[in-house]
Amino acid sequence: MFSPYDQKLVSGSSDGTIRIWDADKGIQIGDPLTGDENWVLSVAVSPDGKYIVSGLLDTTLRLWDMETRTQVGDPWKRHTSWVRSVAFPRDGRHVVSGSNDGTVRLWDVESGTQIGDPWTGHQDWVWGVAYSRDGNLVASGSDDGTVRIWDAAKHEQIGAPLELESRVFSVSFSPNGKRLASGLGDGKIRLWDVETRQQIGKPFSGHTNWVNSSCFSPDGKLLVSGSHDSTVRIWDVETGVQVGEPLRGHDDAIFCVTFSPDGRKVASASLDRKIRIWDVADYITWARL
Repeated sequence: MFSPYDQKLVSGSSDGTIRIWDADKGIQIGDPLTGDENWVLSVAVSPDGKYIVSGLLDTTLRLWDMETRTQVGDPWKRHTSWVRSVAFPRDGRHVVSGSNDGTVRLWDVESGTQIGDPWTGHQDWVWGVAYSRDGNLVASGSDDGTVRIWDAAKHEQIGAPLELESRVFSVSFSPNGKRLASGLGDGKIRLWDVETRQQIGKPFSGHTNWVNSSCFSPDGKLLVSGSHDSTVRIWDVETGVQVGEPLRGHDDAIFCVTFSPDGRKVASASLDRKIRIWDVADYITWARL
């Protein structure tokens, strides 16, 4: 996950550490952030770049100060299983989390306490959660084959779930909040119109295994995806066509991909214990033609 205003990159690992990297130089910045050596399954950076939130195997979330590299307060405890995904809204006041316990939960950053009751409806693990850019909506994707959209203020599901025929490993909103991408266990990506809740066009096809992560470019024209097939792929959002060849280099499943704030780089993290930075400036040029 990139920090919003610079080329710092934040990663979490099964070795129990969170590390901050200089994406331009490819070097680690300072010592790692360490807690109790529990697997770090997910990380997010606050919009102001001050905090990191992590989701852990031990069922907790933890908040970290980016500058001092220290944990802020006690772990956040309410989930009853692994915390697979975490996300900040644009104002940075809250965090949303998704867990193997099948719930989505909302947290107050200042107090570290859960806000209201858990959001229930999913019948299996929740792999991915995401905020719309305006912070009004939350999307969640689950092993139960559904995507659910939630009203972040009212803490309630909006309409019926989006039913898919495959496990849902990732969800991501476009920058304007009008589209939602879902990465699936069948290797496809499906794009949805958030307002009409209808699928847009045909699925994006190319991956040969689970799509674990996806992210829109800052201008919303491109989508990057990372898969269990060890490839990173970039897609034209309007046409659903893959742009160029797959990006190859990882030796194992890719669990996270993200664009840099300027959209000129993509970072990917894999089970091969490597983070790779890709220069995608040529893809941006292609999308503008």
